[in-house]
Formats: sequence, C-alpha cells, structure tokens
Amino acid sequence: MEAVLGSTTPERIREAQQALGRRLAQCRKAAGLTQVALARRTAYSRSAVANVEIGRQNISRGFWECADRELGAGGTLLEAFDALYELVSTRRVERAWIAEQDRLRRHQAAAPPYPQHSLTVEPAVCGCTMITIARWSGRETLALREALRLSVQAFAERLRIAPSIVAEWEDRRQSAPPSLTMQAALDDALKLADQDARTRFARILQMSPMSSNDHADAPAVGRYATVTPLHRGDGSQAVL
Repeated sequence: MEAVLGSTTPERIREAQQALGRRLAQCRKAAGLTQVALARRTAYSRSAVANVEIGRQNISRGFWECADRELGAGGTLLEAFDALYELVSTRRVERAWIAEQDRLRRHQAAAPPYPQHSLTVEPAVCGCTMITIARWSGRETLALREALRLSVQAFAERLRIAPSIVAEWEDRRQSAPPSLTMQAALDDALKLADQDARTRFARILQMSPMSSNDHADAPAVGRYATVTPLHRGDGSQAVL
C-alpha cells in the first residue's frame, strides 16, 4: 500500500470525471440530441446532464448504461465510467488505510507501558478476522447491508448506484447476480467495514440458509458454500 499511496489524487479523479463529461457531450452532439432530449431518455433532469458534462456532478452507473445505449456509444461511456469508479474506489481504500494507520499510531501513543507479552492479543482485536466472498448474490448483499445497519437508500448511496439496483439484488426472484464491477465494489465495502460489522455479516450469513435460487450453478458444498471460514492472524479458525 505504501508503494502506491497517493497514486489516485483528487486532481486525477477530477480530470477523469471531466474527461468523461466531455465524452458524454461529444456523443450526445454526434447523436443530434440536446441536453433536454437526453435527460428525457435517461429519466434525469437537464441540469443533471449539464452538470455531468462539465464534470461537476457524480451520477449512478444506471445513467451511464442508459446514456451509452441511447447515444449508441458502443460501451465506451460505460467503460470510461467504470475506469473512473475504479479510481474512486482505490482512493477510498487509500484514505481508509491512512485513517487506520493514524488510529493505530494514536492508540500506541496512548497505550500504558504494559509488558510486551500482554499486547500479543491486539492483532486479534484490531481487524484480523478476514472474510472472503467468492461470488456475491442477493443473500450476501442483504447480509452486508444489514450488518452495516444501512437502509436500501443509504446502502445504494455508499455504492454510488440506484436504490432500485439494490432492491433487485435482494429480490430472491431475481436470478442475475451483481456485475463484476459491482462485485469488486461490494468487496471494497466489506473490507472497509469495521470489525463489529464484519462479525455481524458472518453471523447473519450463518443464520440465513441459502435458498434454491442462490448460486444455482454452484457445487453443493454446503449451506454456506459462498463464505470462506473466518481465520485469525495466527491461522486458527475463529469461532462465531
């Protein structure tokens, strides 16, 4: 992390956002549409379209999917948005890492001079429990949202997507899993969750059996096959 820290500066993200806006304006003009016409086709306001074109507003992936389709951009707008989202996600991880290092330094500075052997339990207390999701489905996304104590609206805002997309994920009748880009975004959201939230997430999954619609094409390894066991820093398995 230290080797790449600062590689995604706010200036770089802002430049990518402005470049994406210019690309949208070019595609819109090439298609012979006004901002008003594009706003109607994407179900957004004209002011939202105008602000996006000058790089002053962030907007959900659903807008870019619709705009790419309506403007016949051949996936170029969506690809550029995904590249921008990756920069933003990386920036969040960097900021979280910096905040965690600051927290650890403050903790160490304030810690009383206990004998060295009494500090060996600290790694088990400070986020050493790791959880990996092989493939996200509605079951795992619902568990994560509940573990974070977020509403559908708040969870969607954290992922920078429309609330309707979250609702579709959590609808057991929907068979399509989140896209690969959103799988990565959900991975990031889980990594950035605090230790209490990660523990709640694992327990919620264990209390919620897989339905017949969850990972229908996955091998029948067990009821909780999508979640790897929890492991502590010393390699031992954690007990929930």
